[in-house]
Amino acid sequence: MRPVRPDDLFRLRFIQGAQLSPDGALVVYAVSHIANDGEEERVTLWLLALESGAERQLTTGLARDFNPRFSPDGRQIAFISTRDEKPQLYVIMANGGEARRLTYLPRGVGGGPVWSPDGQWLAFTAGPSDPPDRSKPFRVTRHVYRFDEPNDQDAAVQDIFVVAAAGGEARRLTDNASNHTNPLWSPDGREILFTAMMLPDSFRVYLPRLRRVDLNGEVRDLTGDWGYALSATWLSDSRVVFCGQPYGRPIGSKNDLWVIDRSGGAPECRTPDLRLHVGGGLQPDFATTVHQLPRVLPDEDGRSAYVQVQDGGTLQVYRVALEGPDDWEAVLDGERTCFPLDLRGRRLLFAASSLDSPLDLYVASLDGSEERRVTRLNAEATAEWQRPTLERLQFEGRDRVPVEGWIMQPATGAKPHPTILYIHGGPHSGFGHIFSFDFQMLVGAGYAVLLVNQRGSTGYGDTFATKIIGDWGNLDYGDLMAGVDASVKGGIADPDRLGVCGLSGGGNLTCWIVGQTNRFKAAVPENPVTNWVSFYGVSDIGPWFAVEEMGGLPHEIPEVYRRCSPITYAHRCTTPTLLIQGEADYRCPAEQSEQFYAVLKASGCVVEMLRLPASSHAGSIRGKPMFRRAQNEALLEWMNRYVMGGGPSVKDGTRRES
Repeated sequence: MRPVRPDDLFRLRFIQGAQLSPDGALVVYAVSHIANDGEEERVTLWLLALESGAERQLTTGLARDFNPRFSPDGRQIAFISTRDEKPQLYVIMANGGEARRLTYLPRGVGGGPVWSPDGQWLAFTAGPSDPPDRSKPFRVTRHVYRFDEPNDQDAAVQDIFVVAAAGGEARRLTDNASNHTNPLWSPDGREILFTAMMLPDSFRVYLPRLRRVDLNGEVRDLTGDWGYALSATWLSDSRVVFCGQPYGRPIGSKNDLWVIDRSGGAPECRTPDLRLHVGGGLQPDFATTVHQLPRVLPDEDGRSAYVQVQDGGTLQVYRVALEGPDDWEAVLDGERTCFPLDLRGRRLLFAASSLDSPLDLYVASLDGSEERRVTRLNAEATAEWQRPTLERLQFEGRDRVPVEGWIMQPATGAKPHPTILYIHGGPHSGFGHIFSFDFQMLVGAGYAVLLVNQRGSTGYGDTFATKIIGDWGNLDYGDLMAGVDASVKGGIADPDRLGVCGLSGGGNLTCWIVGQTNRFKAAVPENPVTNWVSFYGVSDIGPWFAVEEMGGLPHEIPEVYRRCSPITYAHRCTTPTLLIQGEADYRCPAEQSEQFYAVLKASGCVVEMLRLPASSHAGSIRGKPMFRRAQNEALLEWMNRYVMGGGPSVKDGTRRES
């Protein structure tokens, strides 16, 4: 057995989606791997027979083949492939053979495909054929004109298209400058349900609404300005079930499961008294699409639906009644993360992960019995790894509220260990029982890794998640320091060898911490928020997210914006700090790191900045392999230099001055 090394990341394979065949006997699934000496990610389709366990490779693995979907008769599989440069729609026979190309769109296919109930049509999303030419002067009219990852929002618009399964010209059904995703045919095959985002006349571009379109291109709105809706799907009686919440609730509040009539109207909440986060998620550190959108899976008669629910540091699968009295129960639980993927008859397909195990596929009965693991994608790659020990921590914040955390410890070395406080982003998300390569890498290098679900985290009720509104840097900071204190008191963490890091909201709190205390010897904030005033104007979500989190507009409550901004205290930092910044990050743009870097330099603090060209907000997690490698190597090197190497720091110097 040996410690985990940075390059081990590129030996791992990750599930990118899966579906059961109509009879429930087969699974088609997509798996990513790194090729070309670690410089390119490819995705391959595989077919697995559940009873025999026999599997075979369906596509060559020389491109990115993803989103596989069985035809209603189970004979064909539609998917998207980059084998001809731009992603296009293909169909392959389930028993093998050559794939047949269906689309020839100049900008390629963006999402889908979805088969019509009769198997005659496929719905998908794609951009317009004439994107704007940004090499020439252009005028901006949208509320939000650039967005993280798509960047130019006019060029990133997606519309709903259909194409005959037998081949022919694709037909565009929508055209209103919004971003349309997740198409789904109605049971009668007459309409397509979809989510509409990036509306040109709204700042709430991140929050989707439900719409439906018929084959003549007539669009009808289901939810309007009610709130936002995720993961919608049709029921057998043509009602629609979805995750979401109405506008007006404090940011960070839990999502619920709702049912709405096909013609619209007021949605009915099916989980009003369930305090947990329906459709919630935990933050991993590996490149997969499985966790990005929760799935709602209704049973055949539409009386119940199965959905992921966040309970603290776990993600469980719940059955929720869609009719009659409120009724729900966990059918898949335990110290792990479960993502429901598909349901056929009495068989449920899901992916599961733990802190030391990447995703694999499982099947179970609808009551959770007869659970069986059907893939072991990384068993060989991880067999030689030393496994860390894990200890759950329970401690109190400064206001005596219980807080949950975990500390991973290396398999070798004496306590107390050098320890890295790794802070999750969001902030309305959480860490827990899901694989993170960064954690494994740091533990392999001899560090204990401390994880805390501080105030603002979801999965502990709305009061816990919303308590930081207008007060960032207070209770959340206190919870993190209480976790460090508990680890030190327990003899696990060495108080003289501490580091801190985090991405996004975790980067924000990392920058906050080094302006408040000198107890850490090294800090690595990645893509942080450092100045709420400028964030309001430059972030793709600033004009609504900053207002929701701070409790008002910058000119209304300037003192709150100032008090909650790490830049206010940056001049006091003496902790050696490495900022990691994606240059194409529009969520927390580069100027946020640049401000912090400038103040630390001017104040004489040891500071460096690693720039990732053309990298988005989460580019070091799901971007190009070179970005993932650069972040891993830089994080480890900086901690080794200043935590293990004993670089400059001041011992236990919590600052009180303003």
